Amino acid sequence: VARLALLTSLSVMLFVPTPLLLHLGHPERALNSMITPHLTSAFAMFGFFAAFYMVLLILECWFVFRVDNVARAQESTGLTRFFYRAVTLWSDDVSPNARAIDSKLLLTLAIVGIPSAHGLHGYIGFVYGSLKARQWWESDLMPVIFLFSAIVSGIDMLMTLYVITSKLRRVPIDHACLKGLTYALWGFLMFTVILEGLEFANIVYKGKEGVDMIIAYVQGPLFWRYFVLQFGLCAMLPIALMSIMIAGNTRGKAFVIGATTCAVLVLINVLLMRWNVVIGGQEIAKTGKGLLSYPMPLLGRESLVTASILLAAPFVLLGLLVRLFPPWADPPSNA
Repeated sequence: VARLALLTSLSVMLFVPTPLLLHLGHPERALNSMITPHLTSAFAMFGFFAAFYMVLLILECWFVFRVDNVARAQESTGLTRFFYRAVTLWSDDVSPNARAIDSKLLLTLAIVGIPSAHGLHGYIGFVYGSLKARQWWESDLMPVIFLFSAIVSGIDMLMTLYVITSKLRRVPIDHACLKGLTYALWGFLMFTVILEGLEFANIVYKGKEGVDMIIAYVQGPLFWRYFVLQFGLCAMLPIALMSIMIAGNTRGKAFVIGATTCAVLVLINVLLMRWNVVIGGQEIAKTGKGLLSYPMPLLGRESLVTASILLAAPFVLLGLLVRLFPPWADPPSNA
């Protein structure tokens, strides 16, 4: 799943700025923050972080698929050959020495890329946690929660895509691979739930001005979204199911169905977490006089239709990249 993970990351990352651009009244001015940056602004620095990480992903994908692209260029003709030749920068050196250099450069990119990815995802929580005007967001744990939530969402997204693509390709699912991903999801999810619980308890227990309104919000509009759906159905239930499967050494079709179900539930958990943070923080009036509601429009620049298109767009791009650069390895003989 390593090469599939690279293509998935690239597909999603290319669309990361799109919601921000749609939110701006003048998206054509977006590059001004990079041309004339305000270096003490977290918002301004996001462009540099995102661009740096994008370059890392492109370089990693280029080195990982270089040898395969050289082979495809040699086996194809016409425009297809020209495309793969251009992708490889007209280089056909696949000697052992060239591959060794590729491996060294990939290791360097990975060493740089892992902390870069942590910084990028923790940055979003840093922005929210720094906004003192919103009690629902002001928390020192917010950067860590967003970071681990991103790790969890990446693992369960990869699990879901791996199972779906294996079924579509009609190849056996590697039990050891899926089990390793399940172990990783199980461990990170438990830690993430603990962090979210601590953050929630800290916000409610602070006793600042307006805490009564927060308690009313938690007991009212947020109860079903937060306790029942986010924590109960989409967090505690997957943890329980994965614990049972791991303890019982579940195998075969039952394990695939159980692991995929848990991955889908955790994906919904991450979406609910984002909704409850972003929308939830704005449902509490800054005047301290009551609660607000958010009626999502069906059509428009920030509507349900637009959000649905943005959610689907990375997977359309991923489908194209998978056809151009197949990430699949040979099925394991023991599957």
